[in-house]
Amino acid sequence: MKRYLLATAAVLMTGTGAYAAGCPEVTVADAMGVAPGAYPQQFELAEFQANANCTLSFQENPDIAEFNARIYGNGELPPLTERLPAEPLVVAPYEMIGSYGGVLDGMSNATESGTSDFMSVRHVNLIRFADDLTTLVPMVAKGYEWNDDFTQLTFTLRAGHKWSDGAPFTAADVVFWYNNLVMDPNIIESPRDLWLAGGEPMVVEALDDLTVRFTMAAPKPGFLAGMAADYTQPFQPVHFLGQFHPDINPDGNANAQALGFADGYEAINYYYGASDWKDVPSPILRDAARVPSLPAAVVPTLESFITVEDDTEHRYYVPNPYFFMVDTAGNQLPYINGMNELYVRDNEVRILKMLNGEIDYKTQNVNLPDAPTLLDGQEAGNYTIDLRPQISLPVIGFNLTPNDPVKFELFNNVEFRQAMSLAINRDEINSVAFFDLGAAIPAIGIDPAPDFVTEEQRNTNIAYDPAAAAAGLDALGVVDANGDGWRDLPGGGELIFNIQFSTQGISATEVELVAQNWRDIGVNATVKEVTSDEYRAAQSANELDVVTWRFGRPLASVGSDPQVFTVPFGGYFDVRTGMLYDQWNQTGGAQGIEPPEWTKEMAAAVLEWQAQAPGSDAYNTMGTALVQMMLDAQPLISLVQAPGPVYHSNNLQNFRAPNTWSYEYYWHLPYRPTQWSLTE
Repeated sequence: MKRYLLATAAVLMTGTGAYAAGCPEVTVADAMGVAPGAYPQQFELAEFQANANCTLSFQENPDIAEFNARIYGNGELPPLTERLPAEPLVVAPYEMIGSYGGVLDGMSNATESGTSDFMSVRHVNLIRFADDLTTLVPMVAKGYEWNDDFTQLTFTLRAGHKWSDGAPFTAADVVFWYNNLVMDPNIIESPRDLWLAGGEPMVVEALDDLTVRFTMAAPKPGFLAGMAADYTQPFQPVHFLGQFHPDINPDGNANAQALGFADGYEAINYYYGASDWKDVPSPILRDAARVPSLPAAVVPTLESFITVEDDTEHRYYVPNPYFFMVDTAGNQLPYINGMNELYVRDNEVRILKMLNGEIDYKTQNVNLPDAPTLLDGQEAGNYTIDLRPQISLPVIGFNLTPNDPVKFELFNNVEFRQAMSLAINRDEINSVAFFDLGAAIPAIGIDPAPDFVTEEQRNTNIAYDPAAAAAGLDALGVVDANGDGWRDLPGGGELIFNIQFSTQGISATEVELVAQNWRDIGVNATVKEVTSDEYRAAQSANELDVVTWRFGRPLASVGSDPQVFTVPFGGYFDVRTGMLYDQWNQTGGAQGIEPPEWTKEMAAAVLEWQAQAPGSDAYNTMGTALVQMMLDAQPLISLVQAPGPVYHSNNLQNFRAPNTWSYEYYWHLPYRPTQWSLTE
């Protein structure tokens, strides 16, 4: 407030229309009399200057040239005003204008295992959710507009916005991402449903350098929300990747071959990866001898940080010298000088590092059973643990397309799945694993349950009745045929479930309790912890009889991406069941197994529901019916939903604990980590 009063006095003394001492340092905690912008906690530059009656001047990190020198392929830096867009995004920090410096210490299990929370710290998107998890706000984009029937979405970009190597960012980069990466099977085998409308590709076109339009074959009012919460960045640098793409550059293959690649597609996949997931190791940084022969070590980015080191022990990031955000004092963000992401495979070692205060931030893969230990160590370790409600819930299920024909028939019988659900004591799981802080809820695919879910539906498929479970298995012929004390498959074959799980998706205690519940009714079950990479590989290869992970997404996300209601009921990073059904769908029946009718009906129903106006009578009626279809089929069995711990150092300023412990809103993205600042 003192700065504001001095600035006000300067205006009165000079008689000018601007703050002679600079703009007021607006924060969320203290607006300093400045009217809010059109979107919460941020302003467009002209909007801020008008509201604050000032002219903003810009400052940079004093060490930014040193950081730029570590980005292989970047030239010398031009002045800051030439690196920022003509209208940078002005953000109001939560509590204070930060200071430059410090390294954010983070921790993941391994590459692609428990990394998304740290990735969300540097992530950007065209738009994002505000921290109320309801309001959609521009981010990379300057603005957006729907047409009346939600079939056309237009984004306006920022003039002068640049990639991390200084090249212009334009609408052509969005068009290139969609047309030449997402829709090119040489790069991505098949597009995700999020990027389709009514099951059909969109038309994505640049109207000019700063305007890009998405046109859809069917209304998709939830598309914007789905994009905002997704890990995908709907833009890629055409100036860099496009030089290798044979469809847009006649010399693409030759350019790639000159660098030692077989063709342009190999070069693109080398840099970009075989999907739009961007948290894979950089093969170039891990092959240092090759770096000097290549134009860059990593793909240019719009993110706040860029990778400069990547080995089997860690990744290290430096600030993007062309980042497009500033604070209300004109300081280019981020404040933090670097990010160090350690790979720690052992959970006990991860907990020890947190107890010792060696980590500044961790959310993903910190599970509630570890919370008592971490809570006890807060004062000594100079950190805080916040418990936050989770979105999505742990589930267990059966592979609907196992290679064994007897198991295939059994697992596809909903009465079997219902019996195995009745055998699970969710009250015991809640008490033993979650200290009675959780709740049993059904696996309906949408979490939290929207208003159109009835009270009866909210209490379906969560009962504990081991006698009914045993009777149900008896009726199906799942009995102890050889007298060894364990139930066998119908016809007498051995039935034993080897349950593989990763603690990234589900806690060990939960899985062990489920296995014991099943053993209590005579079904032999063993438990084995594996890494998330190992689990996903086995799931993708259709090698698992039992699947485990988390299931369910917020209403806004399901309204844009139908995959939780479409076999295999998730993407690569989710729980999936029925991989051969999915293969049949993806290949038009050329491979795999034709899915049962109920999966086809559900897939059609979710697309029809998505096309309705949210909140309308048709939307609510169809939503209730869609949830009932999921409950009747019960492809996945719910367990217990409980809070998740959020860990952060007390030295981390402008930190706000999230409203939810949630990958589904992309961890900390709504809470603007670029304004984090470290103090000693």
